[in-house]
Amino acid sequence: MTLSSTDDGVRVRPRSFRPRHRLIGLILAFGMLAALLVASVMVGSKVFSPAVIWDALVHPSADFDHFAIRDFRLPRTIVGLVVGVALGVSGALIQALTRNPLADTGILGVGAGSSFAVTIAVGLLGVRDIGGYMWFAFTGALIVTIMVLLLGSTRRGQSPVVMVLAGVCIGAVLGGATSALTLTNPDAFDQMRSWNAGTILGRPLDVVWPIMPFFAFALVLAFAVSRSLNALALGDEMAAAQGVRLVHTRVLTVIALTLLAGGATAIAGPIGFVGLMVPHVARWYVGPDQRWILAYSVLLAPSLLLASDILGRIVMYPSEIPVGIVTAFVGAPVLIALVRRKKASGL
Repeated sequence: MTLSSTDDGVRVRPRSFRPRHRLIGLILAFGMLAALLVASVMVGSKVFSPAVIWDALVHPSADFDHFAIRDFRLPRTIVGLVVGVALGVSGALIQALTRNPLADTGILGVGAGSSFAVTIAVGLLGVRDIGGYMWFAFTGALIVTIMVLLLGSTRRGQSPVVMVLAGVCIGAVLGGATSALTLTNPDAFDQMRSWNAGTILGRPLDVVWPIMPFFAFALVLAFAVSRSLNALALGDEMAAAQGVRLVHTRVLTVIALTLLAGGATAIAGPIGFVGLMVPHVARWYVGPDQRWILAYSVLLAPSLLLASDILGRIVMYPSEIPVGIVTAFVGAPVLIALVRRKKASGL
């Protein structure tokens, strides 16, 4: 059983988590994700039956229903799957790196850094292709991540509280700067209005393929450093005593979360609460082992994103609510309930 540490440095033994229960939960999470993938293609302004969806995929024709499924519903679902995985894993990584179970790319300002960089690329430099502005998203995420880590460093190591405060301040400044830029030239930024709210609507697969190699590489890195992150949760001295290369682990983790958070923001805009809530829920169920947390985040995060997107299509029919707004409404009360638990999960 893995030891965990509190903020005072006192090591405690967490409750026992049986591998059988973890595996059963993982299977159930996979089943839920599969059901939501199907529901995402079915539900919308028009509900399609599974038979029509199957026919559109296997025997495509010029029929309007087939066109809507192939060119709109299916790409939207795939984008939701990819972005959800990226947000969930990046949230788990940043929580492990900062040893703060309530950290995520939004609270620590990483998403704001990506958004600000993309706003500069699109609005001021005229970059319109995702192959161009994704590099700005990566750069913005990387710069803010490094800034937060540096500002949160003390003589006794990294302070989760200081990092959260630094991230909130940086995010607020960059968020204000982004809003100011969009107001200076409304015509140039008109196409970014829905993107700023966080949405997977109208995102063709062409915006996903250029980023997929970076996501695949980042996922490999994430699982590769997961064992070292387990040791890092015990503190730098204990991790070093176990043979963990601290700088190496932190650099690889920063690279992975930068690629995931920056890529997700480039595709769908800033979407909050997914990377914050999902790893927190996973840790509560499976314990502090980062390997299991990452595995659960890969399944639960896209499930939350797709469920929120489906809800956004229904509640204001025939209009839609951007998924970024729905995740905030859904995630905030759930997160408050989790934080108020007497046995809230820790790292």
